[in-house]
Amino acid sequence: MGSPTREQAGAARGAAVFRLLNREIDRVRRETGRTPRVLDVGGGSGTWAVPLASAGCPVTVVDTSPNALATLARRADEAGVTELVNPVNGDVDTLADVAPADGADLVLGHGLLEVVEEPGRVLTALACAAAPGGAVSVLTVGRYGAFIGRVASGRLAEARQLLTDEDGRTGPDDRLLRRFDAGLLRELAADTGRLEIEALQGDGTLEVWLPGPGQESEQAGRDERDELDALASAVPALGEVAPRLHLLARRY
Repeated sequence: MGSPTREQAGAARGAAVFRLLNREIDRVRRETGRTPRVLDVGGGSGTWAVPLASAGCPVTVVDTSPNALATLARRADEAGVTELVNPVNGDVDTLADVAPADGADLVLGHGLLEVVEEPGRVLTALACAAAPGGAVSVLTVGRYGAFIGRVASGRLAEARQLLTDEDGRTGPDDRLLRRFDAGLLRELAADTGRLEIEALQGDGTLEVWLPGPGQESEQAGRDERDELDALASAVPALGEVAPRLHLLARRY
């Protein structure tokens, strides 16, 4: 699962994604009276796991990288949530061996589908790990957002390759195995035979056009940007050209 690329690393901001995850946490608490059990596959450094644990969720994190899991342990300790975070050295190929089927209320596969050989099989494994009625959250790199980013930075040859390559790659040296559009994510979810899509939105839609707020603007500027980004990301035509695509689906 390794170190994230620059495109993947932007997912750490994820304001629009966290809004949906928080909504899902509230739903589980409201309907069951308990905090949801979370499984984070490939999230070893704790970008998503630590905030969710800070919200009271017990989180099992499965990752192949000992270094990433060490970073997770440090972040969990700093946040005071060590007891809620369970790091597991493992792979999505053997997910059933380390995470029980039907066991999680919320399953995360963020920054995962673009680096695995068979994304459809991996998404099916994530769906199997979710309890019936639970949710699967996938965050992945978008093809058209990558295209716009290359055009904006004058890398036109790479932009052309992104559009013409079957998997949306820039060439043989591309660290990602593929980039996705919304249609492909819908197909993969349908092919699992277990997932019904509830939301498919962009993430970081404004990144190409709107620079981040400077230190002088501090939190007010970030909040305004995050609010506008969430609004734009929820519009299908705009979300499709975001750097990353976020899918939230219900296990049936």
